[in-house]
Amino acid sequence: MKKILFICAFICIHQLSFCQSANEWISLFDGKTFTGWRPNENPSSFKIEDGAIVVNGPTAHLFYDGEEAKHQFKNFDLKVKLMTTPGSNSGIYIHTQFQENGWPEKGYEIQVNNSHTDWRRTASVYGLQDVKEIFVKDNEWFTEEIIVRGKKISVKINDKIVNEYTVPETGGRLNGGTFALQAHDPKSKVFYKEVIVKLFPD
Repeated sequence: MKKILFICAFICIHQLSFCQSANEWISLFDGKTFTGWRPNENPSSFKIEDGAIVVNGPTAHLFYDGEEAKHQFKNFDLKVKLMTTPGSNSGIYIHTQFQENGWPEKGYEIQVNNSHTDWRRTASVYGLQDVKEIFVKDNEWFTEEIIVRGKKISVKINDKIVNEYTVPETGGRLNGGTFALQAHDPKSKVFYKEVIVKLFPD
């Protein structure tokens, strides 16, 4: 009987803790260091200036590799405050995993691009459900929020939903994973000031 009560108490505490975290934004970037983040092939493409991650340099990706959720996120709200500069391209990967080099093979790229020659604009689920409209200007801070629930990806710009994509039942890559920020090329410069997440049950 005591064992059953202990198990029930443990489940209740665990659920309460999860419910609390599900209602709170959790910061993944402290504004000062790369603690919890791991770059791959070109670490010099990422710097921290004035509380922001500056992405500028040869192709590389900065993966979240920290303790939060053991860097395995499935259902979540990911909200990033960022700013593009003219002609720049970047991206936010979800449900991905660390790899030493190359474009991430796992997960989905949510595009960051307001004026690059690539016509796929900010909020595109890259190559699957692309956006041609430009919602924000370069050199202005804005928020890009990525919401995942089950098989559905929703993207908000400044708290307005601008793209929704449903992953097919077969062949999809929405299996859980971490986040990554993309350095696209040496001519692209993008600033990421905040990276916060809310967790939701699988």
